[in-house]
Amino acid sequence: MSTLTQNENRTVNGIAADQRGYLSPPVNISETRDGYVLEAEMPGVSKDGLEVTLEDNELTIIGRRPSDVEGAELVYRESRPRDFKRVFELDPAIDAARITAKIEQGILRMDLPKAERVKPRKITVA
Repeated sequence: MSTLTQNENRTVNGIAADQRGYLSPPVNISETRDGYVLEAEMPGVSKDGLEVTLEDNELTIIGRRPSDVEGAELVYRESRPRDFKRVFELDPAIDAARITAKIEQGILRMDLPKAERVKPRKITVA
């Protein structure tokens, strides 16, 4: 994973990840001809609870989910009531201006396109 490097336990808004009680979501990264596809599993996170930032080639993904059901008393819990966080360092070969993201049913999908200068190309021989 030379193009995407994990940077765990970084601070977000001045608070260390372990102090906030973040969970690290499982992530799959696939390479295509044109870029990379990052998929992160964050059950319970909706578009409104998602924060994706890119600063100085550092991609930060934070997913917040509601902790309790409104108007209900918790009887039993197996899942941890914590938010998700993952930080990656992006290679400059990724075209940051063209990154797209969408979340459906708790799965975040990000398309990280390669810059035109690093894409393989076919050279015609005359």
